[in-house]
Amino acid sequence: MIATALDHLTAPPSSKLLGWHLLDARPSEGWVRIGFDGKKEFCNPAGFVQGGILSAMLDDTMGPAVFNMTEGRLYTATITMTVNFLAPAKPGPIVGEASVTQLGKTVAFVEGRLMAGDGTVLATSTASARLVEAAKAIRREHLEVAAGGIV
Repeated sequence: MIATALDHLTAPPSSKLLGWHLLDARPSEGWVRIGFDGKKEFCNPAGFVQGGILSAMLDDTMGPAVFNMTEGRLYTATITMTVNFLAPAKPGPIVGEASVTQLGKTVAFVEGRLMAGDGTVLATSTASARLVEAAKAIRREHLEVAAGGIV
């Protein structure tokens, strides 16, 4: 896999809880693939991963697509996010993919989807997000200070 701006970002506690890990990326295209752990603890009484957790996974896929596309310069603050739940999510590996559909001066438009390990599409999403300078928005402890790093 190629080096990305995400390599210099320490995952926040919420991302760690979801089991966030980068699987693949094409920064110049604004596209990322993220892996998540659909834990049994995330399940509703029916035994499926709760929709709010899936929404968090989508948000945690779409934001990094913008961050990566802008080489770590811009962070996103979600303005709107629409989620369509298409199939129940059983506990287990979940894969998110997102792509930037338009990157403006102050707002980005992004789309994403979550899939089960067998490729079944679980949910799709579109979002708009305010663009903020990453150096101002991201807490210092989440940034690596290294040669070629963000700060």
